[in-house]
Amino acid sequence: METKKELYEELSIIEKWEADQRGLWFWERLGRLPFKVLDKITPKLIHDKIGLLLDEIGSYLQTGGKYLVNEQNIIKMFESQLGRSIDSKDDIGKIPLKEMKVISQQIKDKRVKVAAIQGASTGFGGLFTLAIDIPALLGLSLKTLQEIAIVYGYDPNDKNERVFIIKCLQFTSSDIVGKESILNDLSTYYQKENRSKEAISQLQGWREVIFSYRDQFGWKKLFQLIPVAGLIFGAYTNRSMIKDIAETGDMLYRKRKILERMDQQESVKIKNEEE
Repeated sequence: METKKELYEELSIIEKWEADQRGLWFWERLGRLPFKVLDKITPKLIHDKIGLLLDEIGSYLQTGGKYLVNEQNIIKMFESQLGRSIDSKDDIGKIPLKEMKVISQQIKDKRVKVAAIQGASTGFGGLFTLAIDIPALLGLSLKTLQEIAIVYGYDPNDKNERVFIIKCLQFTSSDIVGKESILNDLSTYYQKENRSKEAISQLQGWREVIFSYRDQFGWKKLFQLIPVAGLIFGAYTNRSMIKDIAETGDMLYRKRKILERMDQQESVKIKNEEE
């Protein structure tokens, strides 16, 4: 397992990333200025599809539904990386952080490629195939975050983890105020005793995920409405969105794992001193 120094070094990397995320506010606000106009010219078909995402996310939070992934694929990736067998998904949480980062990066690279292909194929047909792209991109986002959760030893079958995953999705598409709030919410998430039994009620702002999806599609997706030419814009947009989502999931889940292990080390130290 990692030393205390190694854990602090990893934590400092993540804290630097968090600080960088807080520095995006001005450009994000500037980028949102045209969306009142965009809202009026976006076809009703697209608005309807985005609206359906509310039901999709609500269903995911409650049951996981069709979006839950099979952890066996992640176990096989670890077995290939480590050169030994893993008995159960519970053993994944004990694997060194260095190996977790490697598998997380592999998942990120794989999903980014899938997103680019998906965006290109759905962008080819313009408006009508874009209606397919919207729910498909949400599904890919959720599955990517779930896979990263499993990599760091967490179970997306647990409703609390699905709340965390939605918050990761929120974080990716929020402005500076939203990012600050979410980071505060997640700062002690690794401590199970601090979690509210009414975890779902803490997601009062989760609807902003949908509205920010509309913004994210924004001008980028507007160009995707053009048949054939939308292929290029679709590939780029989906690729960049999944890349950001995977990076957010990796950083926030890795931070949880680091804080957990630091607490474990501290507990062992206190116990040894008492003995």
